[in-house]
Amino acid sequence: MAIFPEIDPTKCNGCGLCVCVCERGGLILVAGPVVAAVETADCDWCAYCEAVCETGAIRCAYEIVFQVP
Repeated sequence: MAIFPEIDPTKCNGCGLCVCVCERGGLILVAGPVVAAVETADCDWCAYCEAVCETGAIRCAYEIVFQVP
């Protein structure tokens, strides 16, 4: 089962910033307007959508951490 970024529609203001930064086409604006995640195997969990969300409506379930040896 694929896991995608979680979107809280009560916090989403429909600004579309996350849609603009998603290079994989994993987010769309729908009626409301709110953002919805669409199933795509291309999502590489870059978390740009979460980073640009000014209202905190998007949460990525994984945190990517790089360790420098």
